[in-house]
Amino acid sequence: MSKAKVVSSPLASHFKLSSRHNPSIDKEKEDMKRVSYASTVGSLMYVMVCTRPDIAYAVGVVIRFLSNPGRLHLEAIKWIMRYLRGTSKLKLTFGSGKPVLVGYTDSYMAGDVDNRRSTSGYLMTFSGGVVSWQSRLQKCVALSTTEAKYIAVAEACKELLWMKRFIHELGFKQQRYVVYCNNQSAIHLSKNSTFHAKSKHIDVRYHWMRDALNDNLFELEKIHTDHNGSDMLTKSLPREKLKVCCLIARMASPST
Repeated sequence: MSKAKVVSSPLASHFKLSSRHNPSIDKEKEDMKRVSYASTVGSLMYVMVCTRPDIAYAVGVVIRFLSNPGRLHLEAIKWIMRYLRGTSKLKLTFGSGKPVLVGYTDSYMAGDVDNRRSTSGYLMTFSGGVVSWQSRLQKCVALSTTEAKYIAVAEACKELLWMKRFIHELGFKQQRYVVYCNNQSAIHLSKNSTFHAKSKHIDVRYHWMRDALNDNLFELEKIHTDHNGSDMLTKSLPREKLKVCCLIARMASPST
């Protein structure tokens, strides 16, 4: 891979990975057993967890096929490594201004090909740089974009509250703690039950946000999709959009 051609995104949009690409014949199964798929994914996870939120979605996709990977799944891993080779200088940076904790969250409706579950993602920034991130399949199938966004917001707000308590212990406090979401309906749903007929089936564990908002523990605000850095945690993005997300997360190379 040291001489492989670099690519501009962690996972190209043409990779529609699913269990259909698992080995179906004995020869292919034997061939894949000789490939260090699991250990390579583990290495990618280490990189992602430490300093590379931009590959979180891609790693989250390939990790689903650890038990029985196929050739296309292996090609996806190679694609991620080619991207890392071309962006090896990319690093997390932080600003010099007043430290402020801010959250961003997004979701992608029914992105998983096999079970049609949606993908949630969030970014937490402090002093301008990203300090916490996650890309994960939701535990239930969302029936609407609003529901998928609502579940994603709930997960992001839990992380924000934990980060809020943590920075308080370090002596940092601020007047407002804001989580940004690009779906107005999800924000309305978190504040009241206006959409009861369409949302009464949503698991009660996600409705704790209403009490938290009433207690002014944090705030939810609308943000345009173009300014939402967590978009890269939910789906494959074109090069220019990915660059914007990396800039929002203050990921930069020495030359930028």
